[in-house]
Amino acid sequence: MQQTQLLRLALPLVRTHGFTREALSRSVLSLPNPHPQPLPDTAVSALFGQGDDARRTLIEAWLSEGRVNMRSAPSTSLKDVLSQRLRHNEPVLGILPEAFATLATPLGFHLLDPNPALKHAASVAEEACAITQDTSIGPSWYARRASLAAIYTAAELHQFKSPETAYDFLVDVLQGSSKIDNAISDVGQFAEYVGRSWAGIIRSRGIL
Repeated sequence: MQQTQLLRLALPLVRTHGFTREALSRSVLSLPNPHPQPLPDTAVSALFGQGDDARRTLIEAWLSEGRVNMRSAPSTSLKDVLSQRLRHNEPVLGILPEAFATLATPLGFHLLDPNPALKHAASVAEEACAITQDTSIGPSWYARRASLAAIYTAAELHQFKSPETAYDFLVDVLQGSSKIDNAISDVGQFAEYVGRSWAGIIRSRGIL
């Protein structure tokens, strides 16, 4: 029984069971030869990690699935590619802030680790560049990815606040992307922007 296979089977269960150990436990019920009952908690821990580490494993798998789904965009335009990634959020939009909080507080303290937010934004930007066949080189290579990561972070933050206007907001931000290129001129500024955005998402929901 492979961890990867069970993670894949657990992903559809996120819609009904959230990013929980229960979703991981019930994944065996969807095997080609289903188990008669969910995995015991000790097996969930052995396969996916203790406590919230198992939930983080599931969240990371869900984020990875979202990047793969970007390749299903109707075209290779940045608008369509980033919109496709936003669509991945829609079924679980109500529980994503808590999931982000789980990633950003690995020690369980009320101190936010910005690295998961940076990894998420940078990974989406890198995938978008690959799909759109970005040809930037040298310093512009880094600037382009920082700009797209900031654009996506801004759109995702807006999606939490106003889902019905998220796609129009994304178009507006893309049209003004040169302003973001100029505003986020180095890695430090990019990291600060993304970190503050995630903190805003989490704290606006009263999670921390």
